[in-house]
Amino acid sequence: MKSETEPAFVSEPLKPVFVSAEARGMDVGGPIFPHAFTWRKETLTVAEVLRTWRESGPCRNGSLERYVRKHWFEVETTSNRRAKIYFERQPRGRGRTKRWWLYSIENIDGRTPP
Repeated sequence: MKSETEPAFVSEPLKPVFVSAEARGMDVGGPIFPHAFTWRKETLTVAEVLRTWRESGPCRNGSLERYVRKHWFEVETTSNRRAKIYFERQPRGRGRTKRWWLYSIENIDGRTPP
């Protein structure tokens, strides 16, 4: 049984909302981080980026090189939620246009969101 303080696993695509000339949280070689996302017809506005990290993997062509596969962001929203979001550098499969994903979300007070 899931604890009330455990974040809700979501794994659903997000639609980024950009404003002109936005470069928030931009990292060398990283994606431009939007100020908000649309998810389930709701806007998640980012209040603060708490931390970032990268996930890497081996070259898919057999060389010994490693490449960044995902850029991860832990954020706090203006609606008192904490979310883990990732950007896929090379999306695969049918949803190749879906690059931003909501991995998990939780209310800051510890309750699991609907």
